[in-house]
Amino acid sequence: MTHLTTTTRHGLHRLPSLNSGEDRLRLFAGSANLPLAQEISRYLGIELGPMVRKNFADGEVYVQVQESIRGCDVYLIQPTCRPVNDHLTELLIMIDACRRASARQITAVMPYYGYARADRKTAGRESITAKLVANLIVQSGADRVIAMDLHSAQIQGYFDIPCDHVYGSPVLFDYLNEKKLPDLVVVSPDVGGVARARAFAKKLDDAPLAIIDKRRQSHNVAEVMNVIGDVSGKTAVLVDDMIDTAGTIYEAAKLLRKEGARQVYACATHAIFSPPAIDRLSSGVFEEVIVTNSTPVRQENYFPQLRVLSVADLLGETIWRVHEDTSVSSMFR
Repeated sequence: MTHLTTTTRHGLHRLPSLNSGEDRLRLFAGSANLPLAQEISRYLGIELGPMVRKNFADGEVYVQVQESIRGCDVYLIQPTCRPVNDHLTELLIMIDACRRASARQITAVMPYYGYARADRKTAGRESITAKLVANLIVQSGADRVIAMDLHSAQIQGYFDIPCDHVYGSPVLFDYLNEKKLPDLVVVSPDVGGVARARAFAKKLDDAPLAIIDKRRQSHNVAEVMNVIGDVSGKTAVLVDDMIDTAGTIYEAAKLLRKEGARQVYACATHAIFSPPAIDRLSSGVFEEVIVTNSTPVRQENYFPQLRVLSVADLLGETIWRVHEDTSVSSMFR
């Protein structure tokens, strides 16, 4: 029998197996980001499974799977974005419903993992919510997690089940490479993001690296101090995993302009965009703000400098490779 190799839009080569078990693969989507789930569905050529999701009068979530999934490998697509508690609860109930429906394996596909910022104790009497959420997902019955751009890599270790950590950066690389920006310097907006920025710079032809030294006074309030590295006359690309209120990245951009950067671009996987993020991002300090659709961007949050790139193909390819027991890490080499 002849095997035909399928080439994906990202140039990844897929070799189907003789017994792929594709008929066992089931996709279901929660309410958090249905457009992304539909794109993943189209990429894989598999229809989203029917599911009823509604709320009781007091706000309780009700979920029912509308087809038999006995013995199937089920993938539940649900970022835990705003409203975080509702979407997290919905995901846990979806997992429990599938477990009780005798699914063979349940994978939570989380393009955005909420509660990740509290990933360690920085003061007494704090909760490590990243670990707490991991425990909830495991206890609800998930067998595996696929997460994109976790706030810190250590969160993988919080799960007592396999966790595939994938990155949205390839779609950002492709976009930036097409623009052919001159004199690039990749900038980390804080010391904690240096490893992320260094990896990003390496993919952009080993671009030089700069670091913003800042001190945070309180949650969602950042005070920028100075720039470590040369940005004068260069095109600065600020790289972070998420943009929430945009305080950090906005202050960093203003400092880069002050230090002589010719252009400033912002790149992040997760566009949380809590107020006053839009006012800051559209204020003119950025040439472009480049994000992905890991979380939905509401129509009222669009502004002229915003570019939203799709990660549906990356997530679809990851789902396929996990289902076929082939390498996921090779996608990012």
